[in-house]
Amino acid sequence: MRLVEEPQAFAAALASARSEAETAFANPDVLIEKYIPKPRHIEMQVFGDGTSAVHLYERDCSLQRRHQKVIEEAPAPGMTAEFRAAMGAAAVRAAEAIGYAGAGTIEFIVDGSNGLRPDGFWFMEMNTRLQVEHPVTEMITGIDLVEWQLRVASGESLPAKQDQIRVRGHAFEARLYAEDVPAGFLPATGTLSHLAFPDTARIETGVRTGDVISPWYDPMIAKVVTWGPTRGSALKSLETALEDTEVAGSVTNLDFLIALTRHAGFRQGEVDTGLIARDLEALTAEAPADPRDLALGVLGLAGLAWPDPAASGDLGVALWQPLARRIDWQGGSALLALDSAISARVTIAEQHHDLAFRNGGWWIDGRPHKARIVAHAAGVSVFGRATSISCRSILWRAAGPRPAAD
Repeated sequence: MRLVEEPQAFAAALASARSEAETAFANPDVLIEKYIPKPRHIEMQVFGDGTSAVHLYERDCSLQRRHQKVIEEAPAPGMTAEFRAAMGAAAVRAAEAIGYAGAGTIEFIVDGSNGLRPDGFWFMEMNTRLQVEHPVTEMITGIDLVEWQLRVASGESLPAKQDQIRVRGHAFEARLYAEDVPAGFLPATGTLSHLAFPDTARIETGVRTGDVISPWYDPMIAKVVTWGPTRGSALKSLETALEDTEVAGSVTNLDFLIALTRHAGFRQGEVDTGLIARDLEALTAEAPADPRDLALGVLGLAGLAWPDPAASGDLGVALWQPLARRIDWQGGSALLALDSAISARVTIAEQHHDLAFRNGGWWIDGRPHKARIVAHAAGVSVFGRATSISCRSILWRAAGPRPAAD
């Protein structure tokens, strides 16, 4: 494959490609294709009953890494009525040409360099199945695609005509994977010692707390889907839902997904298939853990039943003076001074943090701090909303028997 950007370079590139093809395949024939410098991946959800077909509008799947979709949305940013009509008509013609029955997706490569134009898209492939990202289509149309599949498979005609299918609002889907992002997005394994999702999003998952992520199956943990009346509100809902997702027992791409929702270009709808690769370093940068979350983790390691301190039982608090105890974990140690069942001071690297539990929430150094401590089989995790894009979930394992109180 050769990229030719100047006319005078064509002859040499053609000769090189033909020579390589002749050597490798004993066939010097080559194909000439248009190169798209800023491609977008936009697909049309189609549905047929074997006789006629309709489309259920488009999904933009341009946010990809190594041709793997990461976050999908519907409708596509920047979509115009003229472009949608042209792409929708092309998709329906393709489905009807083969008498297609059931759910399918017609996928297109789109030239996004100068906006969406009716002459700027090309057929790529058809997926003859219900795809992973179909929930965003259901969210904006209000149509249950699985129900439609069952109806058509039972011999019924399409449940709705094209002019009866409407778009309402905007939807996003993020794919949550067990993968080691700093190690190059390598698939990860482990036992999900804690798994919790917010009730503010649509969650599609096949695992639960205690399940094992093995090397034998796809490491997807869940799809997190949100809807809003506008693209901005739907994206904000996705960011919040990801922040409120809690996973322990395996590394995940959660912080990477959160970083994408905060990406300035993506927020503005400036998407193409090269976005992640261009900004990969910034999107995967690891930031130090919030010291306030570390301080909360120390309380968890001390065996306190937070966030209900009063239920912690015998805390070992001295009658007339606070209890001082050193807490060790893999990677550090701290001094915990417990004043009462609801207040403490944690010292890490000579930095003091005063913690108190008031009115059902945490106060650290005199300011409210939203976070939750979860103890599980693998250790202790703190789930908070740190401003950094990484280390938002902190896992400790006890480094050995705790030393006696100082």
